[in-house]
Amino acid sequence: MLSYRHSFHAGNFADVLKHLTQAYILNYLNRKDKPYFYLDTHAGAGLYSLNTPEANKTEEFRQGIARLFEVEPKHPLLQAFKTLISSFNTAERLDFYPGSPAIAAKLMRPTDRLALHELHPSDFQLLSNTFQKDKRIKISQNNGFSAIKAQLPPPERRGLVFIDPSYEVKTDYDTLIKAVVNGLERFANGTYVIWYPVLQAQITNAWLTRLQKAGLPNLLRIEHSPLPLISGYGMSGSGLLIINPPYSLAADFKNLLPELNTLLKQGTKGSYLVEQLI
Repeated sequence: MLSYRHSFHAGNFADVLKHLTQAYILNYLNRKDKPYFYLDTHAGAGLYSLNTPEANKTEEFRQGIARLFEVEPKHPLLQAFKTLISSFNTAERLDFYPGSPAIAAKLMRPTDRLALHELHPSDFQLLSNTFQKDKRIKISQNNGFSAIKAQLPPPERRGLVFIDPSYEVKTDYDTLIKAVVNGLERFANGTYVIWYPVLQAQITNAWLTRLQKAGLPNLLRIEHSPLPLISGYGMSGSGLLIINPPYSLAADFKNLLPELNTLLKQGTKGSYLVEQLI
């Protein structure tokens, strides 16, 4: 199935958490002069206009990045993220939202290398048009799960593997586990970020248990649900599983999540957590 288009969802609350984390890890990797490798398994179109029929049909960005733009955040990481998103816009207007490839291309250095994978033909063409002049970037039209085996380990011996499937195909959950286990066998010291939707707590926790049983090391879970888990409105939140996270990430996100939750919660309260999985 290839019906999923992220243009309907760009800039929503899940994107804010996901890309805030991505930017944090990339900036952490930038602290060392040594080059690194970035692998994006489900890259999407790369950059999204928030003035398209798709974005305006759902208006999910209004409950996500638009809320951050309406305030002056207090936490330095939220301030930095707002500045990052602003750099893709002009005149203090929120017209565009960058996907993970655009954020990576903006933050990474001339000596670093990016591999972007996207299967959907329309999004692949948009991705290619956006980044065709960037010599650091190689773009492939395929399922990025296979790239984890094919492109690891990187010669740089350090880097970030960013895994963000739509889970439109239910077998993605099983495929992801196998791909990550395979990747760790080749690139054990890499940082892996796995995004997942929070649909029903019982289903989410069962999948997390399977991941733990697969023996994934040094696994940090970050989760935020702006909607109540019993809301019945589909995705109530989203989470990230991070293998080999920066040592400072857990403490920093414990500090910023209360403010982020206050900004993005829908209703009386939201929920969030940061925990090390054993």
